[in-house]
Amino acid sequence: MPQDDATSQFARASAVRTEDGALFADLDGGWNVGPGVLNGGYLLAVAARAAVIGSPHPHPVALSASYLRATGPGEVELFVTPGTAGRTLAHSQVLLADPDTPNLSVQVTTATLGDTAADHAVPVPSIPPVDDCLPTRTASEGPGSEVGIREFVDVRLDPSTAGWARGAPSGDPVMRGWVRLADGAPADPFALALFADVLPPSVWSIGMFGWTPTVQLQVLVRALPAPGWCLVEARTNEVAGGWIDEDYRVWDSTGRLVAQSRQLARTPR
Repeated sequence: MPQDDATSQFARASAVRTEDGALFADLDGGWNVGPGVLNGGYLLAVAARAAVIGSPHPHPVALSASYLRATGPGEVELFVTPGTAGRTLAHSQVLLADPDTPNLSVQVTTATLGDTAADHAVPVPSIPPVDDCLPTRTASEGPGSEVGIREFVDVRLDPSTAGWARGAPSGDPVMRGWVRLADGAPADPFALALFADVLPPSVWSIGMFGWTPTVQLQVLVRALPAPGWCLVEARTNEVAGGWIDEDYRVWDSTGRLVAQSRQLARTPR
């Protein structure tokens, strides 16, 4: 049975608390992409929650994050510097830091999202039904088998983009799949920030396996998602000089584009 968002695994793991006027979060080590390294979308969602606490608007709509170093579990402090604020949107800068050094710097724009139909939209890609797709948790012996976030985010990969899990990469750097929170909690704008960095690296489809450290990640949250599975597609355009890019698009269960992202990362380690 779906849980109420206030008690969902994701809401608890990404919660921000106020103590004596300061903001803190306890980063959950289970949301990792390898031993001691937390998922970039998870960290971005924590920063987004900090940004809305002092904002006149409830939703993050644009986030531009620089990952200053790999971040592990434990308590962090969040420093929010308000920018200009108006009737329709507000800006702020969020710095996430552990006791030693800053880890993540995020420029955040907040606003109030709706669910109105788009005036123009790119067609939704074709993908088999959820039950005909491959759960990432079944690829326990394949690349990335130590990824803890798989326990909290249910990902069902399009078989045409999951050949790497069978030892036969497709040769096209695209990853596509159905995504939802594993405990059944409905997605919200903070979960969309997570979903915009949740698939296995798309370069695994060209046989480049390993951790791809994110250097910069930009996320646009376009609308409030309808309940149900989201369809997520990630695509790499170029791999060169030790760098890769990756573009994401996220559609909700109605086919509405609800989030987009672009990231710059290092080639797999």
